[in-house]
Amino acid sequence: MTQDEAVTHKLPVRTLVAASIGNAIEWYDWTIYTAFSVYFASAFFPGEWALINTLATFALAFFFRPLGGWLLGRFADLHGRKTAMLVTISLMAGGSLIIGLLPTYGAIGWLASILLVLARIGQGLSLGGEVSNASAYLAEIAPASRRGRYSSFFYISTGAALLIASLLGFLLTSVLSDEQLSSYGWRIPFILGGVLGLVGMWLRRTLSETEQYEENKTKAKSLKNPLMLTLRHHPKAVGQLVGFTMLSTLCYYTFFSALTPFAVKNRGADATDVFLALSIATALFIALQYPMGVVSDRYGRKPQLLAWSAATAFLIVPLSYLVRPGLGGLLVVFCVGVGLYTAMTSIAPAIMSELFPTELRGLGIGAWYNLTVAVFGGTAPLVIQAFAKFDASMGFFWYIAVGAVIAFFVIRTLPETRNTELR
Repeated sequence: MTQDEAVTHKLPVRTLVAASIGNAIEWYDWTIYTAFSVYFASAFFPGEWALINTLATFALAFFFRPLGGWLLGRFADLHGRKTAMLVTISLMAGGSLIIGLLPTYGAIGWLASILLVLARIGQGLSLGGEVSNASAYLAEIAPASRRGRYSSFFYISTGAALLIASLLGFLLTSVLSDEQLSSYGWRIPFILGGVLGLVGMWLRRTLSETEQYEENKTKAKSLKNPLMLTLRHHPKAVGQLVGFTMLSTLCYYTFFSALTPFAVKNRGADATDVFLALSIATALFIALQYPMGVVSDRYGRKPQLLAWSAATAFLIVPLSYLVRPGLGGLLVVFCVGVGLYTAMTSIAPAIMSELFPTELRGLGIGAWYNLTVAVFGGTAPLVIQAFAKFDASMGFFWYIAVGAVIAFFVIRTLPETRNTELR
């Protein structure tokens, strides 16, 4: 792209929002389930095990993500990114509406529990497919010199969803009593998620299919055993994806999930301070996505990823000493950790899409990314609490540091892909 073309290029904001809104709704729906589980658990399960069963349902859905990534990633390679993204947002929005409108255990017995589990499984499949398909779409529509910028919209939407879910939780808990929340208030965010999903479907129906897919769909249909092909023909790409995704998912579930209960329960931090620090860091997370995408387009993906993994390796343990009572230390922990993480998230769709050829891109990302997330992200809250239980809480932060070192050496094997055309 010439300098004049760079100056006159106009971002297709509506297209980028349409592609990204599904991801925002996916993460909104995924987040509100855990946020409001304490209020609706007894609506679907009886007795003192109600909350445990509700959270077990969440964990079960988590491990359907790899299956969704495999099935819906292959579906996208065969039938198109647009069609696959319509399927994923339909599954997520439908699941949210079902949960919001479900009769309670008191009304229909165990059928309520079964329908909740099925709705969550559908959402787990959906989220597994959404990540790979939206990532591939954003990367494939982007000019080679602006792929980082286009990719940044993926986690702008994720951050916005997390912030909206957090603010909605704050609003509802402020205006409704616990009795009202347990009676009907918990249904509001799920129904809202379903409505937002319908808006997302309406926006996505106007998307055009990517040229990359159209040019390679015949090749994709001719492939036999495509999952094995990723291992046989692209083992290095699979290893690289697993390597940097391991650290990425550890960072995500540490700062956006596991660190909050750890700070409150194990370090005696005030819950209000923790949530305020996390909210400020989430706003920073959103604000830094696009600038970091620009940096990667100008100076390269590889230096940015190396800086992220190296800084995380050196800083995560010292930062952990600041997880203690007091807003100041918590702000430093969350803002530094999340700020560094944007070096990865801003270009994640670009990096993942550049690893695989178009005919295997949806499946390659969907299967191996989601399997890595399930193994390392799904276990992060459990691991941090296990270390704390044995009075070895620092072990978890050393665990992340080791993951960062591994990711650093994996990233060193990546080729520089700035300004390159997708295969």
